[in-house]
Amino acid sequence: MATSTPVRHAWRALTGLLAITAILFGINALGVYVFGQSSWTPALALDLQGGTQIVLEAQTEDGADPTPEQMQQAVTIIRQRVDASGVGEAEVTTQSGNQIVVQIPGQADEETRNRIEASAQLQLRAVLYAGEPANTFVGDDGNATPYPTPDPSLQATPTTSPTNGSDTAWITPALQAQFAAYDCADPANDPANAPADQPLITCDADGTVKYILGPVELDGSSIDDATFGLQQNNNQWAVNLSFDADGTKTFGEISQRLYGAQAPLNQFAFVLDGYVLSAPSMNGVILDGKPSITGSFTQESAKVLADQLKYGALPLSFTVESSNSISATLGSQQLQIGLIAGLIGLLLVAIYSLIVYRALGFIIIASLAVMAVLTYVTLCILAWRMGFRLSLAGVAGLIVTIGFTADSFIVYFERIRDELRDGKSITAAVEDGWGRAKRTIYISKSINILAAVVLYILADSTVKGFAFTLGLTTAIDVLIFILFTHPVLQLLARTRFFGSGHPLSGLDPTALGAVYRGRAQFREPVLATGAAGRRNTKSRAEAVRRQTIAERKQAELAAADNAKPGTTAKEGDD
Repeated sequence: MATSTPVRHAWRALTGLLAITAILFGINALGVYVFGQSSWTPALALDLQGGTQIVLEAQTEDGADPTPEQMQQAVTIIRQRVDASGVGEAEVTTQSGNQIVVQIPGQADEETRNRIEASAQLQLRAVLYAGEPANTFVGDDGNATPYPTPDPSLQATPTTSPTNGSDTAWITPALQAQFAAYDCADPANDPANAPADQPLITCDADGTVKYILGPVELDGSSIDDATFGLQQNNNQWAVNLSFDADGTKTFGEISQRLYGAQAPLNQFAFVLDGYVLSAPSMNGVILDGKPSITGSFTQESAKVLADQLKYGALPLSFTVESSNSISATLGSQQLQIGLIAGLIGLLLVAIYSLIVYRALGFIIIASLAVMAVLTYVTLCILAWRMGFRLSLAGVAGLIVTIGFTADSFIVYFERIRDELRDGKSITAAVEDGWGRAKRTIYISKSINILAAVVLYILADSTVKGFAFTLGLTTAIDVLIFILFTHPVLQLLARTRFFGSGHPLSGLDPTALGAVYRGRAQFREPVLATGAAGRRNTKSRAEAVRRQTIAERKQAELAAADNAKPGTTAKEGDD
């Protein structure tokens, strides 16, 4: 006999679920065994694992105390640097009026430390001169000789007043001598706190190019956004900037000045913590405030530069006061309590399901088990790919989802039972019940996901983990319903145990009150004695209890008509 369409659909859905599960485990296996960056256990957040604490002390250019607004802006930017996704559970707070405390789950790697500690203000300066990083010359003896310390008597003031940031009048004899003697590799040369209104001698981050830069003409606060992507015309990676209104005007004037100038006077340097991040040449007049930086970028280097430009606009500079390890604030005991609470919730749902829905309850238990497996491996992948860490708030989101999932099962199974009470076969009741229940489930889950998204966007960082896990597990819940719960029930409905409506199946039409033959037309159950008679009485009571208001009124009117003198009760069809 040919396989029915619902059965083929069920097997296709289950095969798709198996494929998705295999892909997820394969992705995480690559992260564990090939890249060595993933794990088979979800990463834990600061409150459950402990981590690293870095204390930064704020410094203003004029030495005055920073304002609360400046500190709050700095906290926001540092938090974005450390945890741009908002789910890594890093904590960034202020203390003592001029300090920022950064707490990171686990041991902070060198890259993360550099992102935090590179906290000086982002500056944009014109390039006056660029050359080799060497600070030596070949003397009469044929050996490399370091340039001498500049003579203090050398002229340090421009002979003519510079008219703009690209004016070479800034390069005085004293500045030339300093440039020649400047050693990029010497840690004593710290350009981080150079005056904004004076030229700057510095190098790029790799120490391969040495620059003389003009005064600051823009700072990072003028950058609204920085993104990266492939350019369609040449398929090269580029960093795309967007300036605010004042920055757009200033940058437009700068581009008009630099465009067409001889190199390196056509270059404009982005300087973070005193070092040049990038010094692109000006290849056009840009008046819309949306320039693009191109060059020999890879995807990773373009992303790094975009992040540095986007999150580098700190209103203050900072020095690192301390850096040390901290213990978990809640620890393994609280994690165990959270997991026990989740297991108790699962156990109660399982007991309720088995009592109310009998064998159908095992479908609920199996669905929850599959959902738990997919959620677990997804959390492992997210820890690797986006730095997600599971906090106690995130555990709470997982536990709350158990209740939401149980609601969906109740909606689905009760729809099937309603179809059985209408006299439909079990296979038809499963299909029609799904057709009606899925609309309710989709609407309910959409509201849950919308609430999670709003909470994630608007809530404090300590609540983002709850919102993230709530939204993630709700989406997985819908996937499980489509690819597991309904297909499994489609197949079971065609087995002898469920298809015949066995009393222990949870789909017994008689026990559900399916003893009426139509709307508002009830037929009396066949009189019987003993256990069969008791079942018939219970079924009839269930059918009457399940009547709608309209059905009840019609039944009352029919009973009143039958009670009138001269009327004969209409016999129901068998």
